[in-house]
Amino acid sequence: MKHFSSVEWIDLVNHVLDPSREAVMKKHLEGGCDSCAEELARWGRLRQFAAREKDYQPPQEVVHMAKAAFSASGWAQKRTPAKGIIELLFDSFRQPLAAGVRSVGIAPRRMLYAADDLKIDVQVESQADGQIIVVTGQLLDLRQPGAVARDRKVTLSNGRGRTVEVRTNEFGEFREEIENSGDLELMFPSGNTEPLVISLPNVLGRSQDRSN
Repeated sequence: MKHFSSVEWIDLVNHVLDPSREAVMKKHLEGGCDSCAEELARWGRLRQFAAREKDYQPPQEVVHMAKAAFSASGWAQKRTPAKGIIELLFDSFRQPLAAGVRSVGIAPRRMLYAADDLKIDVQVESQADGQIIVVTGQLLDLRQPGAVARDRKVTLSNGRGRTVEVRTNEFGEFREEIENSGDLELMFPSGNTEPLVISLPNVLGRSQDRSN
């Protein structure tokens, strides 16, 4: 007997399915599939809970206490907007492994960031039996479509006192290696007074026995 996915039962509960598909799924339930009936009931209860949650209002005395505690803390003071904000666009370690894959070894890690006037493409990989990591990347200048960021300084640190510097070439590319401490930090100059900093604790620490 064919069963339907959780996504399809969620769509049925939320009434966003095509009528013909909805009819097929209801006919399936009428056929006596207990596992699918339990799945539908579970998502139905969750939807009902979410609908009630939006109407919940905490007691006023609790709200007053929270506001009083917040106003007495330093967080209530006006703060200067953060500089050097970096947005992660892609991280290969956040992608699910293929079905059935359990052992991936120490795979290279690919990341893409956007920050200020730069798009930062970075790859980190292990070499020399894990004793060193090699960092390669490219900087693109977002102010000029298709333009690369030449002669930009890139600083690498392993957080254990080892720091190295490299500059991008005419193609905006850089490559450097550093002793592997497990952690990595990359720093780039920016138009703001604060540099752009990418901190990567446990940079290549994806489990070698992970499945999704």
